[in-house]
Order: sequence, then C-alpha cells, then structure tokens
Amino acid sequence: MAVKNTSLFLGRPKKILSAHGVWPHPNNFVILRKLYMLFVMWTQYSFLLFEIIYIADVWGDIDAVSEASYLLFTQASLCYKSTAFMVNKQSLLELLEIMDCEIFEPKSAEHEKILAAQARKIKRLCLFFLTSATTTCTLWAMIPLMPVTPLKSPDYELGYLYQMVSIYISAFLFISVDSVAVSMIMFGCAQLEIIMDKIQKIKYVFESADSEEGRRKIIKTNNEFLVECIKQHQTVERFIQLCEDTYHANIFFQLTGTVAIICNIGLRISIVEPNSVQFFSMLNYMVTMLSQLFLYCWCGHELTIRSENLREWLYQCPWYEQDTKFKRALFIAMERMKKPIIFKAGHYISLSRPTFVAILRCSYSYFAVLNRVNTE
Repeated sequence: MAVKNTSLFLGRPKKILSAHGVWPHPNNFVILRKLYMLFVMWTQYSFLLFEIIYIADVWGDIDAVSEASYLLFTQASLCYKSTAFMVNKQSLLELLEIMDCEIFEPKSAEHEKILAAQARKIKRLCLFFLTSATTTCTLWAMIPLMPVTPLKSPDYELGYLYQMVSIYISAFLFISVDSVAVSMIMFGCAQLEIIMDKIQKIKYVFESADSEEGRRKIIKTNNEFLVECIKQHQTVERFIQLCEDTYHANIFFQLTGTVAIICNIGLRISIVEPNSVQFFSMLNYMVTMLSQLFLYCWCGHELTIRSENLREWLYQCPWYEQDTKFKRALFIAMERMKKPIIFKAGHYISLSRPTFVAILRCSYSYFAVLNRVNTE
C-alpha cells in the first residue's frame, strides 16, 4: 500500500503540531484538544508579554534591550504564524485534500521514487533548520529574559523554568509551521517532475507501429497522456496558488523582518566579546534566520525553474508525428506555460535565489550604515 502524499511530505511537522494541539484533527475529544491548544498558545502569548515587560524594565541598558529584542521578534512572529495557521484551518484541510487527490497519486514506481526523493530532500533541509534553531534556543535559555530577580526564590527558578519551556515550544512551533509551507512547495516541484516523466512516455508514431490501426492506438494513447499532463499541471497551479494565498503573509512577515534582524545582529556581533555566550547565541540566531530565509527562497526557485523547464520538455516531445487534436492541445498548453509558476511572499516578493542575494545585500548596506554611525 502506497504512502499518502501528506504523510510523506508533512509527517514530521504534523506530529510536532499535533503534539502541541495546533494541527486540525477530527472531532474526537474536540473540547480537550481545544483546551490543550489554548494552554499552549497562552504560554506563547504570555511569554511575549513577559518579554515586553522585561524590555521596559531594562530600558536604557542597550545590551540587555538589544539582546531581548531578537527573541521578542521571534516570539511575535511565532504567535502571528501559529494564530494564522489555526485561522486558515479550512484552507489547510483543502490543501491536504488536494495533495491526496487521485491525479497526484503516483502511477508507477518511478513516480514514487520522485516523490520520495523530494520528500527526503526537504526533510534534510528542515532537520538542519531544526538543529540550528534548537541550538540557538539552548543558548538563549542560558540568558534570563524574564522580569524576575535572582534575589527572590522560588520566583526566579519558576520564571527561568517557564522561560526554558516556552522557548523550546516556540522553536518547535516556529519550525513546524514553516515546514508545512516549504514542504507543500517541494511537493509541487515533485509533481512537475512527474509530469516531465509522463511527457517522455509520449511515443513516436511511425517508429512504434507498422500498421494503421497500431498508429491510431498510439495516437490515442499519446492524446490521453497529454490531457493527463495538462490536467495535472493545472491542478499543481491551483494547489500552489492556494498555498500562496494561505501562507504568503507569514512568509512576507518573516522576509521583511529578517533584514532588520540581520543588521542588528551583525552590529551586536561586531561589539560583544567573541568568547561570550551572547556572541555564540547571536551567531547561531543569525545562522538560523539565514537558513530559514534560504530555505524559502531555494524552494520557490526550484518550483519556478521546473515550471519553466516543463514547457521545453513539451516542445521536445514528438509532436510533429501526432494528429491535429494533439497539436492543438499542445499549442494551448505551451501558450499557457509561458508564464512560469512563481511563489510570492505577500503576493509581491518572489521566492528565488536572486531574492535571497538581494536581501543579503540590503542587510549588509543597512549594517554598514549602522556600524558607521555607531563608530562615529
């Protein structure tokens, strides 16, 4: 029995989000699940509130404020993403239904290999992101960021324990919500590869059959293959568009905020002692933010490149030996594919490698200005 596409691509984030009560489930024990979900989200929003109180308490100490501001951005982003994820529950369920629809089911062992290869690729990238984020959380947990003083016991111990638990919950939720979006993008890439594989199975008419009846059968089979490829491509476009409509705001919030975070971290790294905990925590945080940014841009770039290559694969098939019906459908399909599939954050910023480089350049420019002002 073949593994469902949702289990193959979304197995890990589904388990993590289910463990925190965020993933939508059937209506069994719905009240208990909602209470647990509300408890988890209460820990996150309350921790965000405590961070704001802490920053207000240490206001004037630039080191303490800048140190807490990075985590404040992450926590605010996490609260927004998690809330948006739960609000868009219906869209998520629709996306899951499309992923497991009949047209996306693998028709051969080769198709199963393509899906498995893309799933392994995104799992490895997300695992690296998870490792980097948990390392950063471990370093952040060593720095007290709660509005409690070590002079009072057990207030300090309880506050520090609450901080550690909240930080790790934040990390897993943060990564899992992002993994859902990028995994769906890579699923779209896998489906485009499967379409290319199907196009290669379009046969030459005159080389494959000697009789007129055999040629008619091959022409009919080729027409069926082409129609199936067109339907699958249209479903991929609809799936990616729905995915963009669901998660574009989350990604846009992350991309725009990353610029300011990289600038501030770069400035702080150039000031703090290289052997301090603050240095390593900021360095790890920067690696985490850059890896997340690159993950989004890389997945979006892969999707666009494959959609552009699909048109070339169609042209390379033996269309000149087919009937008029095939040529007409091919012409319409190629005209439709002139516009590649582009995943955009905020319906504005395209996710691609040039976008990643542009964000790095922009961040460095702002960093250079801030560093010059700070030294002068």
